[in-house]
Amino acid sequence: MTHAERLDRLAEIAVRIGVNVQKGQELVINAPLDARALVQRLAAHAYDAGAALVVPLFADDVIQRARFIHADEESFDFAPSWLFDGVAKALDQGAAMLSISGSDPMLLAGCDPSRIGRAQRAGAAAMKPMRTIISSFATNWSILSFATPGWAESVFPDDAPDAAVGRLWDAIFKVSRIDEADPVGAWRAHVARLRERCDTLNGHRFAALQFRGPGTDLRVGLATDHLWAGGAVEAANGAVCMPNMPTEEVFTMPHRDKVDGVVAATKPLVHGGSLIEGISVRFEAGRIVEAHASAGQDVFRSLIGTDEGAARLGEVALVPEASPVARSGLIFRNTLFDENAACHIALGQALALNMKGGCDAARGANESLIHVDWMIGSGQVDVDGVTATGAVVPVMRRGEFTL
Repeated sequence: MTHAERLDRLAEIAVRIGVNVQKGQELVINAPLDARALVQRLAAHAYDAGAALVVPLFADDVIQRARFIHADEESFDFAPSWLFDGVAKALDQGAAMLSISGSDPMLLAGCDPSRIGRAQRAGAAAMKPMRTIISSFATNWSILSFATPGWAESVFPDDAPDAAVGRLWDAIFKVSRIDEADPVGAWRAHVARLRERCDTLNGHRFAALQFRGPGTDLRVGLATDHLWAGGAVEAANGAVCMPNMPTEEVFTMPHRDKVDGVVAATKPLVHGGSLIEGISVRFEAGRIVEAHASAGQDVFRSLIGTDEGAARLGEVALVPEASPVARSGLIFRNTLFDENAACHIALGQALALNMKGGCDAARGANESLIHVDWMIGSGQVDVDGVTATGAVVPVMRRGEFTL
């Protein structure tokens, strides 16, 4: 199969299985400028599926970096709320959204961390109406990736540029099941397995999860009426979508006030063009009270200072070492992929589908302008489920499920 054929197959799967565009529905596509070839294929498949209109919104890494080098100081407290309000209005009126990740993970290397933090806070506030619609699954949406040169160079720094891009595409196609004889059937079978795992975990009704490993001894209390989810999601409009492609996680809602202990990241976190490595934090009563990082510490501390809920958890997720992303042996420096290679926690906003009846602060749901996942699992980390009576049930050993 040629690269063009594989790219077209990725676009078809993204439209049919990922966002699942409905007849007569508008589709908004957010993408890096380098992903134009994929966006063109997505548009063709979306129109074949009956989309009323495809609206692409492109971003350019060079222009984004230029801001942090050349703009006046007041620029970093500004965000184009008019743009995000417009997208939120489209989603509220029934449009679907498809986002393509692939920006250079080191885009803002060397830029002023205080500028990065201010811009991220302004952006998070401006995007709140749009994020609320997305996190509540009021409409169908999905995220996939495109192998841009900057991203490929970050993953394969010793390769020639063209070779790096080719290797990254091979990895993306493999973990996205594009190379399967029947990709649609492979995705549906995978979703069924994730659903079975969610049913098993929901049946146990754990009060907490306990993570233990190098640098980690963390108890994550679970919210009242929490629900495990993973794979496909039925949006409020009835469309069944796959929010993340790839996806290997099952996830649920922590109680915002019941997280205690220490935890160390097992993979780097790339957020907003900045690399954060060696994260270690201590939680007390649900909140981070100590935070350290060997690289990008100022950016990380600014992130958890976005608002009161940014230093608390909105998600806890379990991912086995046997996942295709983990088996690739790569650190993608892209959260969409790295979060599907390891168990992880997310700072910030809780997700409505993880609580019966939707988010409710009285039952432990966290609220924030951000939702940022970072990885805490590995083959050296064990996970136990703790019942309301204190009974301990092994859930994962050495990074693999035992349930």
